[in-house]
Amino acid sequence: MPNTKSAKKAQRSSLKKKEYNIISKFKIKNSLKTLRKGLKTSPADYEANLSQVFSAIDKAVKTNLVHKNTAARKKSRLVAFIRRTISEQTK
Repeated sequence: MPNTKSAKKAQRSSLKKKEYNIISKFKIKNSLKTLRKGLKTSPADYEANLSQVFSAIDKAVKTNLVHKNTAARKKSRLVAFIRRTISEQTK
């Protein structure tokens, strides 16, 4: 438990930031799930979901929630996954 007034304030601030970070991570995970489900049902309509995923990842990078190289890796692997999925379904 914090003892000083400033420590109490820091704890309140930390809890607010924690909530925001959890929400941001959830947005990334949720948009990834919807993209993957959308690829299974209609692979031609993935652009809108892909832009939502990229937006969520970029916002997380902007707030230093995710490192920029991690974000780049996630985006790259996601695009590769989409290309593989579409090429498999067109065969």
